[in-house]
Amino acid sequence: MRLHVYFARRFLVLFGGITAIFVVLQLLFDLIDHLRILGSSGAGFGRVLGLTLLNLPLGVYKLMPLIMILSTLALFLTLARTSELVVTRASGRSALRSLVSPGLMGLMIGLLAVALLNPIAAGTSRQYAIVKSQMTGSGNFLELAGDGLWLRQGTSKGQTVIHARSANLDGTILSGVTFITFTFAEGPVRRVEAETATLGEGAWETTNAKVWPLTATDNPEVDSIEFESFSIPSTLTPDQIRDSFAAPSSISIWNLPAFIDQLTTAGFSSRRHEVFFQTELAQPLFLLAMLLIGAGFTMRHQRGGRTGIMVLAAILLSFGLYFLRNFAVILGENGQIPIALAAWAPPLAGIVISLGFLLHTEDG
Repeated sequence: MRLHVYFARRFLVLFGGITAIFVVLQLLFDLIDHLRILGSSGAGFGRVLGLTLLNLPLGVYKLMPLIMILSTLALFLTLARTSELVVTRASGRSALRSLVSPGLMGLMIGLLAVALLNPIAAGTSRQYAIVKSQMTGSGNFLELAGDGLWLRQGTSKGQTVIHARSANLDGTILSGVTFITFTFAEGPVRRVEAETATLGEGAWETTNAKVWPLTATDNPEVDSIEFESFSIPSTLTPDQIRDSFAAPSSISIWNLPAFIDQLTTAGFSSRRHEVFFQTELAQPLFLLAMLLIGAGFTMRHQRGGRTGIMVLAAILLSFGLYFLRNFAVILGENGQIPIALAAWAPPLAGIVISLGFLLHTEDG
């Protein structure tokens, strides 16, 4: 038991140290990038730093697999260099038993990351998008609510808020739609309600529309005009609307099931969010697979110049598994393979292959 605690403590110390290094690097690189992009906008250093800090949790969360594999390599290379693993084997304890406590720590870190860090990263990334939009003065956003969906299109001169009861799958045909146009100088200037609105080339084409002027009038209802068809300028494209859906990474995993239900109710495809949800649930197993890959190549006694080759092989295999998971996610989002297969097959395959390799090298 004491040996398990020792290995677990060593792993956690290394994991914490490597995480701290990546936090500093992520902060510096992101700060430089934001200063370059927002330097011409007149934003002060404090605001840019605040924006960078909002983006930091999501960046670190995405780096978790890399941090896990590096922590594992550092742990077992250190134990092999000090011959502690040799002493452990000589005492009658197999190498696989030495993996129990680091494996449990890796699994626990994955669970905590999904349960705690994921909601934090989701909240800060969502606030990051809002603050960045305010600093740049433009942006297009779409959100789903219980009473329908909300879309905002904007330029440097003003914004138009769009509300609709429902829409087609790509968001280009809206039903029960309302447009409220704002300018930065005058505030709200026009309200339009229409039965339907279809996104055409550079404009929303509405049917059975009623237009209320909100400026230069004492009674908007008296001055309102009804049209069988009415055109409202727009800079949006179908691709921009699809990409404007709340990114899965900006929604807490605890809120994703409800959001998926809202997407389905509004008539949109929720497959991308379902794949992301299942992938996040499988994240602890994926981190465990990374740990086992690193252990498989570094638990043996290091001889001569083989250490570098083993480390390189572990890193290449871990990156291969990472890209395989991303490829499976893309196939899952496109409907080429089932969602469960896209999310769970890569981490389970990584665990099985790593355990097989460990059994072969240790007991084979």
